[in-house]
Amino acid sequence: MTRLADEHHAINLAQGFPNFPTPDLLKEAAARAIREDINQYAITWGARRLRNAIARKYQDWYGMTVNTETEITVTCGATEAMAAVLLALINPGEEVIVFEPFYENYGPDVILCEGKPVFVPLLPGEPLDLDRLSRAFNKNTRAIIVNTPGNPSGRVLSRAELNGIADLCRTHDAWAVTDEIYEHIYYEGEHIPMATLPGMRDRTITISGASKTYSITGWRIGTIISPPGVTDAIRKVHDFLTVGAPAPLQEGLAVAMETLGRDYYVNLTHEYRARRDLLVGALQKAGFRCRAPEGAYYILADFTAIRNLPADEFARWLTIEGGVATVPGTSFFADPAAGRNFTRFAFCKTQEMLHAAVERLERLAR
Repeated sequence: MTRLADEHHAINLAQGFPNFPTPDLLKEAAARAIREDINQYAITWGARRLRNAIARKYQDWYGMTVNTETEITVTCGATEAMAAVLLALINPGEEVIVFEPFYENYGPDVILCEGKPVFVPLLPGEPLDLDRLSRAFNKNTRAIIVNTPGNPSGRVLSRAELNGIADLCRTHDAWAVTDEIYEHIYYEGEHIPMATLPGMRDRTITISGASKTYSITGWRIGTIISPPGVTDAIRKVHDFLTVGAPAPLQEGLAVAMETLGRDYYVNLTHEYRARRDLLVGALQKAGFRCRAPEGAYYILADFTAIRNLPADEFARWLTIEGGVATVPGTSFFADPAAGRNFTRFAFCKTQEMLHAAVERLERLAR
């Protein structure tokens, strides 16, 4: 969709990368690390300075005590982190529960492990059906992937919902593998790491990263917090996948984590809320059916009132004729038919770009 947007000079609200600059602090720290010749391999599972900063972050934000030597692995993005974790945990034939719609990599990651993904609906704005989730667990369930705040659903799971998932994990001796990459971008509720719930510290693997919080999707730095008993297996898989994340960029991120205060994270959410409200209003006025997301920076919108087309054809039409690029909803469902009526907008863009997109959507409505 990015290539199609470039070809037709469309505004790219498809791919989830910010088009505004990362804070100067990160750029200057990374450039300084390069000039100071931090250009060779870091420790495979993460530079010590960054691991120390990660441990302090989890202590300060969530009250979690994390051992930098036995519980932290730094990867090439949260996407690699998820692959490394599942390859370390999942045996052929075991099942992994995935909420649907889902980030596109979850299903393929499970299949690469020769596991079986089991999908449970969790649509934007809808509560988690714990009874239905309970029926998805069985003796073959090895893990559940929990993405909150969620892409593309925008859901921020409540404490009650997370406690329900935790109860099922404890009952069925299953792992919770959490994708918390949007942990600082939420508008309703609160972000509660699964690992902080009673009895879950030793059966939760927490994945996050720097891409979304610091607007550095191209730096590819992800993080894993895991119980010591499985860290060695995860690190071995990570080593054979990528060896390690870029050394000077790890130093740059460490400086940012050490330096930026809570005001930075509060302002991040404030700015994204304004972007969300602008785009949600424009989409609803243009005839899309959508809910304001509770977190992350995506809107999954139903377009059936505008055009009766399959999702891929609609996304192509909207890019070429409407001048706004999106991701077809079929990307986020195991059965493409379930996503036939949806398209996903990303609002991690400047106000100027979003206003330009709004103007095009208004013309579409007229």
